[in-house]
Amino acid sequence: MMKFLIFALVVVACQAKEFNRCQLVRELRAQGFPEDKMRDWVCLVENESHSRTHQLGRVNKNGSRDYGLFQINDKYWCSKTGTAGKDCNVTCADVTTDDISKASKCAKKIFKRHGFMAWYGWRNHCQNKPLPDISSC
Repeated sequence: MMKFLIFALVVVACQAKEFNRCQLVRELRAQGFPEDKMRDWVCLVENESHSRTHQLGRVNKNGSRDYGLFQINDKYWCSKTGTAGKDCNVTCADVTTDDISKASKCAKKIFKRHGFMAWYGWRNHCQNKPLPDISSC
């Protein structure tokens, strides 16, 4: 059993993507994120998930968890079951893949409703603070 768990962890780790800053900017542009908010989105992603698509957050005080590049929460936005659901109509597994199109669509929906205030990583590390330099990207 232990060998299987180690193998499964290695397989998951090999399938995960970690973006450097300019790769992230290019991917966010490809996903249609607005240029005037790009530095905020980069700051959010770097502080929420360390730019890793597979990132799984710790259990929150309310028992929920956050998933993927944008740390999308399973209480309201993604479903932990095998079927798509919740407000973004996705599974939490959908938002942890290297194809960030579903995660991006969900993050934009969250932003449309709550702005960047929905993310503690942005509140604590980006709001009213210097944002990342993306001028070379």
